[in-house]
Amino acid sequence: MDHGVFELDTAARFPPRFPPPFAAAWGDDEFGLWAEFHLPATEGDGSIVQRLRWIEPGTFLMGSPEDEPQRLDDEGPQHLVTISRGFWLADTACNQALWQAVTGNNPSRFQGENRPVENVSWHDVQGFLRDLEPQLEGVLPGLPTEAEWEYACRAGTTTAFSFGDTITAEQVNYDGNFPYGGAKKGLDRGETVAVKTLPPSPWGLYEMHGNVWEWCADGFRNYDAAPQRDPRGPEGKDAHRVHRGGSWLGEARIARSAFRYADLPGLAAHAQGFRFCLRSIEPGQDQD
Repeated sequence: MDHGVFELDTAARFPPRFPPPFAAAWGDDEFGLWAEFHLPATEGDGSIVQRLRWIEPGTFLMGSPEDEPQRLDDEGPQHLVTISRGFWLADTACNQALWQAVTGNNPSRFQGENRPVENVSWHDVQGFLRDLEPQLEGVLPGLPTEAEWEYACRAGTTTAFSFGDTITAEQVNYDGNFPYGGAKKGLDRGETVAVKTLPPSPWGLYEMHGNVWEWCADGFRNYDAAPQRDPRGPEGKDAHRVHRGGSWLGEARIARSAFRYADLPGLAAHAQGFRFCLRSIEPGQDQD
């Protein structure tokens, strides 16, 4: 992978420890390294399992090219972005079973333990992450930055979607009445689907396009052409927070890798969910 103008720490390509201390199971498959944590289910004797994928550091072109159909001005200019540290990223949006096990409630409109939790605000998600933290060893739960999210979503691709320059309803849950890139009209499900219903990306991540919008850690920043290292948008208490990926409710163009939107952190909507990440605690850093 071309690392552009920024040098990467070779050691950062790999987790500081593998298996990581939070893992109940782990492995290496065609998509790369994975690890899982298990939490007790709220009912019965079963466990809730969340798998995460190790996202290696690297450099990618963020934003859309000027000739990408239906692009918006705020998706450019394209610029090189270096993600300098690897992180663990949930391979799905947070489902309702996990949310309920951590928080004790379920605000979702479309109920189902394996469906993504929705109708959660950015502030709600911060509460979930704080409650999850003491249950996992050696990591800090958080949201990916907008740059990290797009890097993971693209999964090494430069096309409009990680699946190519168009999508079908068999790949992505969106409003099939509004296709993209010359595709035919398709299914409009009118609701969420359970996580891992649709095919994974080249990095083993499910439903990065469509199903539910996914909150990011930071706020909306204006792009420029200069190369960036680990860029972050505004992060003040009331800053509008970016969400990415589109949803079951939106047109195909909105599910593109480069499409961006931001909203007030107190917004909660039935097309709005999230996918969390885990960052390894550095040596000498306390986990409060």
